[in-house]
Amino acid sequence: MHNWICVLFFFFCSAATPALGCDWLRHYGHLSNDSLVLVEQMGGQLTKQECPVSFPNNLYQRIKKAEVESRLVFIRDSLELIAGLYRHGNLSSVTWDTGKTEHFLISIHRQIDGLNSCVPNNRKPDSLRRYYRKLARNTLSEMGGSTASWELIRKETKLHLLQLDLLVASIRGPAAASRGRSALH
Repeated sequence: MHNWICVLFFFFCSAATPALGCDWLRHYGHLSNDSLVLVEQMGGQLTKQECPVSFPNNLYQRIKKAEVESRLVFIRDSLELIAGLYRHGNLSSVTWDTGKTEHFLISIHRQIDGLNSCVPNNRKPDSLRRYYRKLARNTLSEMGGSTASWELIRKETKLHLLQLDLLVASIRGPAAASRGRSALH
């Protein structure tokens, strides 16, 4: 009987506080920084060209008000969808550093793996999936997988990684959020 109570207690605690026991949060800063540095270094200067798809600021504003677990799921799903963009088409038209591009994708996948240990494998929100499908269609597909289309994807990736950093900072607390914002300036 005592063992069952311990098992139930452990199950309740682990289910009730996934973010608090999420070891990924301790490693996030290093992995995120690696991803940001690599996305910049894998190519030349980021393009000034405007993306044909508006950045989804409304999605980020809504998720900032959600519960911690929902924010972690959003971060994981965003990273999965970002990785999906780079699997979307042929990268042969880009002149990126192959090693840095590969390390960038490894860093993204390490973050996804870490988050998978923290949150349930829920279905991605339709609005998030729709945005990434539209981004892929309006850049990679309609621009024929050109170098310019991939540079837009790289630029948008950096913007998303910066927003995801702010979202993680909101989970860690107000002091971390202000450090994250000051690091962007």
